[in-house]
Amino acid sequence: MFLSLIEKRRSIRKFKDQQVEEKKIETLVEVALRSPSSMSRNPWEFIVVNDRDCLVKLSQSKPHGSTFLKGAPLGIVVCGDPVKCDVWVEDCSIASIFIHLAAESLGLGSCWIQIRERMHNDEQTAGGYVSQLLLLPEHLEVESIVAVGYPDEQKPGHKKKDLPFDRIHRNAYGNK
Repeated sequence: MFLSLIEKRRSIRKFKDQQVEEKKIETLVEVALRSPSSMSRNPWEFIVVNDRDCLVKLSQSKPHGSTFLKGAPLGIVVCGDPVKCDVWVEDCSIASIFIHLAAESLGLGSCWIQIRERMHNDEQTAGGYVSQLLLLPEHLEVESIVAVGYPDEQKPGHKKKDLPFDRIHRNAYGNK
């Protein structure tokens, strides 16, 4: 079942003008909260955004790669607390991919928007912009935003024969 899910999952950037049902949002939240974290420190926090005006503002968080969020009915902002855990980035990344896979299993499309280490403009980071917009406390860092909604585009899954098997090594680098 898991393999069939990841065989067809693709990043979706075009969404139907259809709200995500509250029951599905609750499932996505539960999945995020069940994602593994180092030593169960759970350094992540999530901001669920379905307000259209807020999504439009979030879509402007960086010059490239976030504009499609304005067409999504839902965004989940994934934040982490670096004080709680030194691997908060990894824990937030795991939570983000759990959200992606859960969205796919619910018949929804999704796409990751990288925020950490990106710039909003010449003076402000994307994380700083999102933090101001969402009134985040100073100790939280923004890792990503996951755009979620009903897909308005069809993309076939990647074919197994097209996977980069040349990047697989056995027991030592270079051993095929």
